[in-house]
Amino acid sequence: MSTLRVEALEQPDGTAFVFNNKNLLINGAMNIWQRSTSETGITSGAYHTVDRWHTALTTAGTWTQSRTTDVPSAQGFGYSLKMDCTTADASLGSADVLTVLQRFEGQNLQHLLKGTSSAKKLTLSFWVKSNKTGTYIAELFDNDNTRQISKSYTIDTANTWEKKTITYDGDTTGTLDNDNEQSLRVIFWLAAGSNFTSGTLNTSWATSTNANRVVGNVNLADSTSNEWYITGCQLEVGSTASGFEFEPYDKILARCYRYYNKLITDSTGKRCGFAQGENTTNTIAVFVLPTALRGVPSIVENDMVLRNGGLNYTINSITTIAPDLPDRNYFSFFCISSGLTATRTYQLRFNSASSYFAFDSEL
Repeated sequence: MSTLRVEALEQPDGTAFVFNNKNLLINGAMNIWQRSTSETGITSGAYHTVDRWHTALTTAGTWTQSRTTDVPSAQGFGYSLKMDCTTADASLGSADVLTVLQRFEGQNLQHLLKGTSSAKKLTLSFWVKSNKTGTYIAELFDNDNTRQISKSYTIDTANTWEKKTITYDGDTTGTLDNDNEQSLRVIFWLAAGSNFTSGTLNTSWATSTNANRVVGNVNLADSTSNEWYITGCQLEVGSTASGFEFEPYDKILARCYRYYNKLITDSTGKRCGFAQGENTTNTIAVFVLPTALRGVPSIVENDMVLRNGGLNYTINSITTIAPDLPDRNYFSFFCISSGLTATRTYQLRFNSASSYFAFDSEL
């Protein structure tokens, strides 16, 4: 009689793999980069490159954000996010900010019991590297109740990967909304003006006062020599950090698709769908996406065309229609062009290597 043998899988740090969605952060190992793997000349806030990680930036220098293979040795990570200062701002204005952050839906945080006497502690762990040593701030911000807590960490040695662990107490005030809107942010501060640094660092949950949020933070924008790398980000319930939860690539990608889905091509002329002519200017296209989106998306296209009878028709604009099904992965939308014929079926084609359709439902 055969015996089934089950062996525990180990991570690089010797702890067991646990596949239980313990990491509240999505794409913490910086694996998914749908928008771009590099963007230069960044002077304003947006989702620029890596999925689920937003950059907030207000007149605090100019930056290149990119994917790198510079990662902690023997930890299992393939990529890191790099922030590289290309135009310095050594004298920050009072309202200047530079952060890298992630936003969470409230319905995914109900188990934290925030706003009750049983509120859970949270532990943030991550790997970080910079040439600029000193104090940095990592903040939790409650968007529903305008409450926050800030904790500092120190980069001790220049140009060396270091693992940091920060534990935040549970907050017994202010419940989080049970919906698909933004409730909480994890914010990594890289630079902040005096509006955010002139008070006393608030290391306990309280109503947000800007002056108490980022006290003591370095100014990463003060030199074009400055760089900052991060990977292996994990936020989990409890007062200790466990080993990083390595999820399969397809699972991470599906979680990212909930917020942003970009259809791209590897060559010109390939088809990605069909649209039905309504009149001389309108067609209705239908897409079934692999993952239900968080909400009704904005739809952006770049150099896509409608094709019929050997002719290409330029798409001039897109108009979103509400989802046809409540799960928000089946969408109809108008592609506006000219010279079309009612009732004809048109192929949706990539007109160049840079063509794309993007469905954006980010928080």
